[in-house]
Amino acid sequence: MSYPPLSGLPINSDTLSELQKNLSGLNPLQTAWLSGYLWARSQQMDAPVAASASVAAAPGTPEQASPVLILSASQTGNARRVAQSLQDKLKAAGVASVLKNAGDYKSRQLASERLVLVVVSTQGDGEPPEEALTLHKALFGKKPPEVKSLQFAVLGLGDSSYPDFCQAGKDFDSRLEQLGAQRLFERVDCDLDYQATADQWVEKTVAWLVEHESSNTAATSAPASVSGLVNEPQVHAQIYTREKPFTATILTNQKITSRDSLKDVRHLEFDLADSGIRYQPGDALGVWFRNDPALVDSILSSTGIDGAANVTLADGKTQVGVRYALIHHLDITQNTPAFVKGYAQITQDPGLLELVADNKALQDYIADTPIDTVLRRVPQVLTAQQLCNLLRPLTPRLYSIASAQEEVGDEVHITVALVEYEQDTIQYQGGASGYLNRRLEAGDEVDIFIEPSAHFRLPQDAQTPIIMIGAGTGIAPFRAFMQKRDAQDQEGDNWLIFGNQSFKDDFLYQLEWQQLAKSERLSRYSFAWSRDQQEKVYVQHKLLQEGTQLWQWLQRGAHLYVCGDASRMAKDVEAALLEVIASEGGLSVDDADAYLDELRESHRYQRDVY
Repeated sequence: MSYPPLSGLPINSDTLSELQKNLSGLNPLQTAWLSGYLWARSQQMDAPVAASASVAAAPGTPEQASPVLILSASQTGNARRVAQSLQDKLKAAGVASVLKNAGDYKSRQLASERLVLVVVSTQGDGEPPEEALTLHKALFGKKPPEVKSLQFAVLGLGDSSYPDFCQAGKDFDSRLEQLGAQRLFERVDCDLDYQATADQWVEKTVAWLVEHESSNTAATSAPASVSGLVNEPQVHAQIYTREKPFTATILTNQKITSRDSLKDVRHLEFDLADSGIRYQPGDALGVWFRNDPALVDSILSSTGIDGAANVTLADGKTQVGVRYALIHHLDITQNTPAFVKGYAQITQDPGLLELVADNKALQDYIADTPIDTVLRRVPQVLTAQQLCNLLRPLTPRLYSIASAQEEVGDEVHITVALVEYEQDTIQYQGGASGYLNRRLEAGDEVDIFIEPSAHFRLPQDAQTPIIMIGAGTGIAPFRAFMQKRDAQDQEGDNWLIFGNQSFKDDFLYQLEWQQLAKSERLSRYSFAWSRDQQEKVYVQHKLLQEGTQLWQWLQRGAHLYVCGDASRMAKDVEAALLEVIASEGGLSVDDADAYLDELRESHRYQRDVY
């Protein structure tokens, strides 16, 4: 492309060349967004400069307090959205604030902070989200940061169907207090239907800050580079959202395990044509599923409710028929303590009342007993509204994206394993997996959206080696990684360490991986087939067996990626990694742990776990 001579332009050739380089990879949506951003900055640049000059020149002007820090620690995007809403409202109220992702925040900086608002979700067995692990470990470590001059407040997000509900929020809240920080007000915990509770916390927080931060009203922010701006995940997530999804047509719904496999795993492809949706390898696809009508009818039968009866949804405004609500709006596949407690109070059943009095027994019960089973075992005539009030709103499911747009264009692919279980001789399926795997086929439509991932990304340097560790459907994002590296002819070495039950029945995307190996795009591969021999072999065993090679790759600057089950697989893999680092690096247990923390903090150790 040719450009006009630079004479008369307020920019030199070196600056223009750098700008061209940064802009070359932008799509039309990103270009439009960036142009608007730069125009807005141009309109604001004179006033702040003049204002800062006058402040600097005025003797005796009091020093402005540092801005409020908002720390976002999100696993599925909910905490990030709440934190963004909080910053937006603070900005509108004139209170200076800075929003930081916990994964990009250095824990030692806490010592210089004045006021911190933490919005944190919980994953797995009460653990903080991936992006907050380093900060969490620093606070609970042997030399935590000095925070005695810090004021703080915490909002926790979680799922009450798990025993360690909002545990990460509880951890941050209690630990900051133990270390001497001053709590502004009591922690608030949000369940899956978090919006109303989170909104109340945001409004309360903003009101308090407006009252107490009157001297801190000139919001400040450091200018971002062009390259930093275009890499923000929000750039490609603004067209269609969780609240306003895109209705996509299914192009392919193909089983990719054999007929003899114990698992039903599907490869699904969705058409994004004319949507303008963009995504990156490492992002997730949000799917708004529909509940099984047969399960809905069973629930209505147990409660004696007419499916045509109207109910008012949680927003207090929307009225629909209860059968429609049970299919489209209410969660009927995930039991919760609130449901069992509420139903026990209505029925006054002695067995249920005894159960809800024992928290451990209640947690065990909801883990094994579907809502439908509770209603059939203890039948009770309910009103439609009573049933509606016992249930949580339906929430979308997130799946790691298994494709790269550099390869598939206007499509997005996911890998879905069917969840199946039996209770009282009745077969049940997972809400989303049953919907996608068993009730939909090519040509059907599904509401979807992109959930960006700020910290599961390929290295910026295409020559950097990567090590991909996954089990089962955890192979999905690595298919996306390899599609991008192959399509762009990236030269970095690639090592796949994959585990599943059987080579013959459960080698997901086998032909693709074999082709990548044949072309030498896949530099190295290690497979763990747990049931192909008498002694079970898992990916963590492969890490230990090939520890020398693993350490050599790390010394070459390789990035580590882990995708799979958070409570078991990911923990076992991390334990194996620590063992390899200690033995191959000649490090103590503590030093190996510190080494892995350094990898995590520099984004060389990234996990997509669920």
